[in-house]
Amino acid sequence: MSYYNDAQILAMMQDLESDRAERKQSFQGDAPQKVREAVCAFANDLAGHSEPGVVLIGVCDDGTPMDGFAVTDELLRQLADIKTDGNIVPPPSLLVEKRLLEGGEVAVITVWPCDTPPVRYKGRIHVRWGPRRGLATAQDERILNERRRHRDKPFDVQPVTSATLTHLSRIRFELEYLPALVAPDVLEANERSLEQKLAATKMIVGEAEPIPTVLGLLTLGNKPSDQIPGAWGQFLRLDGTDLAAAVLDEETFTGSISEQIRRMEDKLAAHNLRSVRYVDLAAEMRQEAYPLDALRQLIRNAYLHRSYETTNAPVRVYWYADRIEITSPGGPYGNVTIENFGQPGLTDYRNPNLAEAMRALGLVQRFGAGITIARKALGTRLSFSVQPGMVIAVVRAEGGNATDT
Repeated sequence: MSYYNDAQILAMMQDLESDRAERKQSFQGDAPQKVREAVCAFANDLAGHSEPGVVLIGVCDDGTPMDGFAVTDELLRQLADIKTDGNIVPPPSLLVEKRLLEGGEVAVITVWPCDTPPVRYKGRIHVRWGPRRGLATAQDERILNERRRHRDKPFDVQPVTSATLTHLSRIRFELEYLPALVAPDVLEANERSLEQKLAATKMIVGEAEPIPTVLGLLTLGNKPSDQIPGAWGQFLRLDGTDLAAAVLDEETFTGSISEQIRRMEDKLAAHNLRSVRYVDLAAEMRQEAYPLDALRQLIRNAYLHRSYETTNAPVRVYWYADRIEITSPGGPYGNVTIENFGQPGLTDYRNPNLAEAMRALGLVQRFGAGITIARKALGTRLSFSVQPGMVIAVVRAEGGNATDT
């Protein structure tokens, strides 16, 4: 059944600035490719209209029908093949029909927005900005991915089909996670099976479907990076102010997220001692180069808020001679944007279930307070470089200031 009547399609056809209509004079030459790109763009619905777009075949650039253009059964078949020829993934929801508009025949493809963007044509994501069409930027792709997240379960409770129960540590679950999450008397009275407990805590899909979730691997996995390539950390200490400097120390961290964080924090603590001054034979005073609690907040934030879906990059902690840079892959999420990043009280969670797990394990004391705590300790020594694909916390050595970017 048609979504738009003739009057509505005619209005879009004649509106040359419309972002819901694209016109083609024929289906010859490079038009089949261009039409598929347009279908892909309408299916992605970057503007968020939540209404179909239309591709009009047999229409001039000025919005008038082509003289003598005939919409044949063969043309309609070729246009209908766009849905099933496998070039656009996932397959678009569309309707192909012939309309008589302003005395001329026009082939109309009505394309509904996809429920699970991004949609790709031959591996590329096409989108529209106003009347123009082009390839999606990293920011566009992030918006489309997040739009899908709002329709689906969060990524951190999606199943990881390549994993089995053997990839989860039962010891870590029963001796570390459950005691931190559940009151002792409740835990003692709990007679449920291991699978029931794992399902109740979202570590697996369900008792009847014991497939580990992303959360399960991140929280209980011995080496989650085997199934989630970005789930690891990297530390680098450099004898200079850029990556060309000599490497003084380096280490990579795998294991569960709590294990990675603890090992990363131990590494920072070992490097953070600037000097030791003996007060007397029984006492000593240790001076730190950086406030360690502030660094802890920033590292935990980096692991919590990073994307485990769209990038294989690790959480990076690079210690230079004049600063420490902590990189969280993935960029801002949801209500948090490049423009409002870091505003007090403003937060959102791409990994809401991981946030709960980290709170249970004592790695998060109060939601949304990490940056505030770090800023209180560091003042102008702390700045952020906020980009669509990553957030970098920059902590200057004592005596150095920086400006947020």
